[in-house]
Amino acid sequence: MKIIPTNSCLVFLCLYLLTVFSANARNEIKDNEFNPVNTGVTTLSITPDARGSGMGNLGAATEPDVNAQFWNPSKYAFAYSKGGVAISYTPWLRKIVNDIFLGDLTGYWKLGDGDNQALSASFRYFSLGDVTVGGNTSGETLQTINPYELAFDLGYSRKLSEKFSMGVVLRYILSDLSYDDSYSGETNTAASAFSADISGYYVTYPMIGRNECQFSWGFNISNIGTKVSYDHGTTYAFLPTNLRLGAQFMFPLADYNTLAVGLDLNKLLVPTMPRQKDYDMDSIEGQTAYEEAKEKWETMSPITGIFKSFSDAPGGFSEELKEINVSFGGEYAYNQQFFARMGYNYENASKGGRSYFTFGAGFALNVVRLDASYMLATAQSSPLDQTLRFTLSFDMDGIQDLLGKRRR
Repeated sequence: MKIIPTNSCLVFLCLYLLTVFSANARNEIKDNEFNPVNTGVTTLSITPDARGSGMGNLGAATEPDVNAQFWNPSKYAFAYSKGGVAISYTPWLRKIVNDIFLGDLTGYWKLGDGDNQALSASFRYFSLGDVTVGGNTSGETLQTINPYELAFDLGYSRKLSEKFSMGVVLRYILSDLSYDDSYSGETNTAASAFSADISGYYVTYPMIGRNECQFSWGFNISNIGTKVSYDHGTTYAFLPTNLRLGAQFMFPLADYNTLAVGLDLNKLLVPTMPRQKDYDMDSIEGQTAYEEAKEKWETMSPITGIFKSFSDAPGGFSEELKEINVSFGGEYAYNQQFFARMGYNYENASKGGRSYFTFGAGFALNVVRLDASYMLATAQSSPLDQTLRFTLSFDMDGIQDLLGKRRR
C-alpha cells in the first residue's frame, strides 16, 4: 500500500477506522448515539484462526483444538492430543488494499503422564503494508515506513478436577507505527505493553435418551495489562481488555455424525471516553466538567477501568447492554474428518456495527488439518466484507504414529 498524505497521522487514523468500524455505521444511527469504545492495539481483537471465525467468532467453550490460545487457553488441559501446531493467515481489508495481513503461529504441549496440564505459546504479526509518507504540496516523498503490530505470549493450563480447568497467559505486545516527519515536525514512537489472560473451562457429558452428549462452558478475560503510548508518554490508550463468556452443546446425529451449537458473549472492559456532546460546552462549567472528566479518563489505571466499564456509559444500563457483542454458530462433523460451519456475529451499530455472517469448512487427516472461513458482512460497504482466513494445523500424536513412536 502506498499513500502520500499531507499529514501522516491521517494515514493511521483512516486505516484504523476502516479496520474497526463499518463504513456506514454512522449513517444507520444518530450522531449522538454513535459511541464506540476506544482502545489501542485494536488488532489484538482480530480472530486469527479459520475454525472459530467460521462459526461467527466463537470459541470460549468449543471443543479444544490447537488454536485455543486466543479463545480460551484453559481448554488445552482437555485436549485429546499430546500436542499440536497451527499456522493461520488472514488477508485483511482485501477489498481495499492487498498488502495488509494477519499471521499467527500457535502451539501447545501436554505435560506429564497424566495429561492434566499443558504449556502453550503463540506469536501473531499484523502488517499494515508499506506506507509512503509525504509532507509537502509538491508530493515529495520523505520516507516509506512499514508499520506493524505483534504479540508473543506463553500460557499454562491445568485441570483442577475431572470437569474443570483454568489457565493463565502472559503476553508481550509491540505496536510500531513510528515515523519522523521532518517537514511537519510530527513524530510518533513504537508502543509496547504487557498483559495477562485468565480463563476457565468446564465440560460434562449428560445423557439425553440413549445418546451421550457434551455440554461445556468457559470464560476468558484477556489483555489485562498496561496502557500504550505513541507520543513519548504524553497520552495513553487502554489495551482491548475483553471478557468472553461462552457455552456449547454437542450431540450425535447418527453414527460418526455430530452437531455442535454454541454462543459467545463479548464485552470490552474499557472505560468509555468522555464526549464533548455530553457536556454544555457553551458554558464555563460545562467546559470545566468535560476537561476534568477527560483528565480522569486519561489517568485512570487499567484495573480501575475494568470495573468502571460496567457502569460508565452515558446512556446508562441500556447502553452498557449495547456494548455486548453476540456470536452464535454451529459445526457439523463427520467422523472428525470433514467439517462444515456457519455463524453470525452481531455488534450494535452505535458501537461500531460490525455484524456479519460467516461460513467455514475443514478437512482433517491423522497428521494435518486444513480449515478455511469466509465472512459476509450485512453491509456490502463494510471493509470487512469477503474476509478470508486459512489455518493449517499439525497433530503431534499423528506425527508420532507415522514415525512409529507413539507413546504407549
